[in-house]
Amino acid sequence: MAHTSNIAVLNGPNLNMLGMREPDIYGHHTLADIEAKCRLLAEERDMGIDWFQSNLEGDLIDKIQAVAGSADWIIINAAGLTHTSVALRDALALFPGGVIEVHLSNIHARESFRHTSLISAVAKGVIAGFGPASYYMAIDAISYLQLET
Repeated sequence: MAHTSNIAVLNGPNLNMLGMREPDIYGHHTLADIEAKCRLLAEERDMGIDWFQSNLEGDLIDKIQAVAGSADWIIINAAGLTHTSVALRDALALFPGGVIEVHLSNIHARESFRHTSLISAVAKGVIAGFGPASYYMAIDAISYLQLET
C-alpha cells in the first residue's frame, strides 16, 4: 500500500548535539528521541518518512534536490542556517512539494539575529517554540492538509 504522503525531515547544524546542547533552551530530548516519535506518528498516519541530519549546508541542499522526486513534503529545522543561507532557501524554493519550517525554540523570543528567517517566505507554515512537539505538530499539519485535498 502506498503512503498517503512521503515526508523528508531535514535537520541542520548542531542538532545532532541535542540533549547535551544548551538543555535550558533545547531540552533534554536527543535528535534520536525526536526521530523515533516522528516515525511512530508518521506510521500511524500511513506516511513515509525519510530522516536526515547534517552539519554541512551543501549536504542539506543535496538532500533537498535528491528528495524532489520522492517526497511530498519537507519538514526542515535548518538551525543556524535558517538565518544565513540564501542557498538553502533557494533549494527549498525549487522543491515542488510543501515545506514546513520548524524550530524547537521560539526564534522570535531569542537574540535579534535569530528573528529573521530566510526560509519562512518559501514555507507553507512555520512552527516554533514547542520543543520536540514542533516536529509532531508539523506531521499533524500535513495530515490535516491531506484531508482538505
